[in-house]
Amino acid sequence: TRQDLTGLFTEKPQSGEVNVGENITFVAKVNAESLLKKPTIKWFKGKWMDLASKSGKHLQLKETYDRSSKVYTFEMQIIAAKPNFAGAYRCEVTSRDKFDSCNFELAVHGERACWYMLDSFSTDGKEDSGELDFSTLLKKRAVQVSTEPDLDVWDILSHAPSSEYEKIAFQHGITDLRGMLKRLKKMKKEEKKSAGFFPQKMDPAYQVTKGHKIKLAVEVANPDVEVKWLKNGQAIQPTGRYIFESVGNMRYLTINHCSLADDAAYCCVVGEEKCTTELFVKEPPIMIVKNLEDQMVMKGERVELECEVSEEGANVKWEKDGVELTRDESFKYRFKKDGCKHVLIINEATKEDCGHYKVKTNGGESMAELLKLYILKLYTPPVCVCVLKAKDQALFKCEVSDENVRGTWYKNGVEVKPDARINITHIGRIHKLTIDEVKPEDEGDYTFVPDGHAFNLSAKLNFLDPPKIHLDCMGRTAESTIVVVAGNKLRLDVPITGDPAPTVIWTKGEKVVTDGDGRIHVETTKGHCVFTIEGAERQDEGIYSVVVRNPAGEDTADINVKVVDVPDPPQAPRILSVGEDSCVVQWDPPLFDGGQPVIGYVLERKKKKSYRWMRLNFDPYPDTTYEAKRMIEGVEYEMRVYAVNGIGLSRHSSASQPFVPIAPTSEPIGLCVDDISDTSISLKWRPPERIGSAELEGYGVEYCKEGSKCWSHPPAYEWIPAIQGLTDRTSLTIKNLTTGDKLQFRVRAYNMAGPSVPTTLAQPVTIREIMQRPKIWLPRNLRQTLIKTVGEIVNLVIQFQGKPRPKVTWSKDGELLSPTFASVRNSDTDTILFIRKTERKHSGKYELQVQIENMEDTASITLQIVDLPGPPQALKITDIWGFNVALEWKPPKDNGNCEITGYTIQKADKKTMEWYTVYEQYRRTNCVASDLIMGNEYVFRVFAINLVGLSPEPCNTADSAYIQKTGIEYKPPTYKEHDFSQAPKFTHPLVNRSIIAGYSTTLSCSVRGMPKPKVTWYKNKMDISNEAKYRMLSKQGVLTLEIRKPCMFDGGVYMCKAVNDSGEDIVECKLEFGLFSFRLVIIQKNTHTQKKPIQINRAIQIE
Repeated sequence: TRQDLTGLFTEKPQSGEVNVGENITFVAKVNAESLLKKPTIKWFKGKWMDLASKSGKHLQLKETYDRSSKVYTFEMQIIAAKPNFAGAYRCEVTSRDKFDSCNFELAVHGERACWYMLDSFSTDGKEDSGELDFSTLLKKRAVQVSTEPDLDVWDILSHAPSSEYEKIAFQHGITDLRGMLKRLKKMKKEEKKSAGFFPQKMDPAYQVTKGHKIKLAVEVANPDVEVKWLKNGQAIQPTGRYIFESVGNMRYLTINHCSLADDAAYCCVVGEEKCTTELFVKEPPIMIVKNLEDQMVMKGERVELECEVSEEGANVKWEKDGVELTRDESFKYRFKKDGCKHVLIINEATKEDCGHYKVKTNGGESMAELLKLYILKLYTPPVCVCVLKAKDQALFKCEVSDENVRGTWYKNGVEVKPDARINITHIGRIHKLTIDEVKPEDEGDYTFVPDGHAFNLSAKLNFLDPPKIHLDCMGRTAESTIVVVAGNKLRLDVPITGDPAPTVIWTKGEKVVTDGDGRIHVETTKGHCVFTIEGAERQDEGIYSVVVRNPAGEDTADINVKVVDVPDPPQAPRILSVGEDSCVVQWDPPLFDGGQPVIGYVLERKKKKSYRWMRLNFDPYPDTTYEAKRMIEGVEYEMRVYAVNGIGLSRHSSASQPFVPIAPTSEPIGLCVDDISDTSISLKWRPPERIGSAELEGYGVEYCKEGSKCWSHPPAYEWIPAIQGLTDRTSLTIKNLTTGDKLQFRVRAYNMAGPSVPTTLAQPVTIREIMQRPKIWLPRNLRQTLIKTVGEIVNLVIQFQGKPRPKVTWSKDGELLSPTFASVRNSDTDTILFIRKTERKHSGKYELQVQIENMEDTASITLQIVDLPGPPQALKITDIWGFNVALEWKPPKDNGNCEITGYTIQKADKKTMEWYTVYEQYRRTNCVASDLIMGNEYVFRVFAINLVGLSPEPCNTADSAYIQKTGIEYKPPTYKEHDFSQAPKFTHPLVNRSIIAGYSTTLSCSVRGMPKPKVTWYKNKMDISNEAKYRMLSKQGVLTLEIRKPCMFDGGVYMCKAVNDSGEDIVECKLEFGLFSFRLVIIQKNTHTQKKPIQINRAIQIE
């Protein structure tokens, strides 16, 4: 959002007027007294063109600062004004969250009107581009010399007839008629030419920031035309920075990483046509990243003022107290550039060099102050005086830069007064403090403070004390061992004493431990030496020695450090067995226990296709074999294990091999004997009630003979397989058995987990055939008459039983069935009667006999074959009265082998002969037709109905019934018959189409005409009526031509021609193969963090 206007201007630029060739200056003033930061000003031409980068021959921008009034003055000077400089200008000033803006106008007088007229009537039509870079963007405006509205003479002439040219020229003061006619002719030619080559031109100008990318787009009329791009009249070659694109009718020039060299005029050329634009590259302002810092300096020292800018190689300006600095003859000031860093160097600083130094860029400035101070120089003893015994002498000595500077000595902040032991002297620039026969109470900090200066130097007086290490855990016993967990921070804080402070050396074995490793830190403070290891590791375990030394002696101590860690991960677990919802897993202990005994294990499992592990136990499990339960049968799982010791959990082991919990199915059910003979037996059973998630692989059938070892105690190996392998059926016939053997049978279901629990017969079976009385199982639907229509199929399946296999006999009406009359197929348990196509003769009573020796069973089936009935007979009109007619008829001779269920009576007017139903399902053989219309003559017909349907033919009345009129007879007038004939005319024409190859398309139009016209389709004036690729449709006057899966050769001109006796009409269209288009919207983020959509139209041709 734009900041609010805050009235920063104390003086705003005013609108002005200037003659051509003269100079004009616009001034803006800003009061910076209340501003925290220097204001930034921008000058604009029009709404958006920034003039900061356009400084040059005709434009100068200046700024000055008055320190006394704290007012910034900004000037914009236009030199040698030209007519195209006229227009609206804007000045904007910004300072942090404050903003102000001012608009003003510039009018250019003098030769402008003459220049405009010469331009208007010039025969070449070219405009003067001016000398400023932005001249092509400034609109040329004629001086308004009258209050009448502007009239475009050329627009009037271009729309007027040639006979009016002289009159219009006279009215508007045009005297060069020949030049006027030449320009008009050229204008019309250029308009026609431009419309043909550039339907969409580029904007007059574009602006881009240095280092950014810009894309110039122009649309051409012909998608296949070649274009050439020029830069300042020179052809551009495609490189990594210049990219040419051609997409349909659009031509693009992309310029990557724009530099100042790309600020030029660009032109797209097609033949003799040109489309020109101008690109302005705006250089971003140079910002100061690191500001100058205030410095204090001593006379004669070297001074370096350093700043850092946002871009390498940028130009900066140095000022001292508002005066620009340059390299003088003595090289007092030196300017140094190092990438983005800029340094001002002052050799041998003097008092005159103190002041305010400023560095400026076009994007900001930074200021620092240089101060001169008197610096003290301290001589021996340095920092501290070490005294081993009393009655020694301590001497403090310092030097100042000026011998006139006096000062005061302090001890621990208290002024030192001279006495018999303490002597204070000042000779020249040297100040001395001497203490004779030093005592313990003389120990402390001694400071010299010069008068009038906020600066001092200190020294300390101490007595010597031998170093001593104070530790309770020294040695290498278990009680003195320091235990640290791996990954934790190890901090050994060793108390030490000694004066002066001793130096500390840490060693491990023969190696001195220093801060070289990023994890290890050695620090010495007053009374302590600290040894720290960040994130202890196993290799950090061992004996550490600390040695403290000072001039009075040394002391040594050993510290035993033990690093304990979580154990290594166990080996990959192994799956020993699986159950329905469980498994047994086993693993090996970890190779290293981490220095602490392993107290147990934690197990996790997950589904193979999942990423989520689920913990199985929360308390450590002590053994290395575990039974995991509550799993889902049929789902693939993986297992992994963690080891646990007193420190914590190890990393997890690698996952086990995937496994699937599966249980055997339940036992098959319903095992029974289906059939038995002297050498075979047939068994049947039903599938298990629970199969589980694994697929059922089959059934295994086994038997055991009476008297074998397995009879009373049947182990698995005593059972004899009845077949090799498994059977997938639920029944099995076992053959080649010994007659008289007593056998026990069992069946087991198999899946991936193995066999199920077996199911056995209730009792053993003796292999011997059993006599069974014959019995026919007649279906319920065959116990009543079976009705079939003529031509239908009859397929009767009737089950029976009996052993041995019974003899089956079919007969009809007491006679055996002939194979040509009906087909019969028999098996051990059923018989089939099959008639492929029934006829009326197949009706009757069929008898089935099943016989075993002197035992038999019979069943009868009645079959009725029905057909449509014949027509009724002797339909006649028995009476006519009023609006009623009485009818009577006789039943049909052929009832279709079934009962007549009714009749359908219909009537028809003799004029139209359209039949209407009077009665349906009428059961009697006479009826009365009522509500007839007088004056009409009617005929009647009757259909017979049975179970199959209506009779194929009706019975019609021989005579008609005329309903007499009553009252006056009406004679209708006669009229001349209207001629409805009309020549064909297309009410909806064909439309030009652009289609895609391979996709069927249609062309549609509509036509009217009387009589109905004949329609013919043509392609490129060739008749296509008989070509299989085209399908012509006509419905309610709408004509459609369907082209099936067109190819590129089907393009052309299609014509539809309609002809009748009254005339003809044609309509045509053009069919071509076109383009897919889409629009891509790119959101570009500009420098003001505003998102600006850029639309790019593209087209893709699909062949």
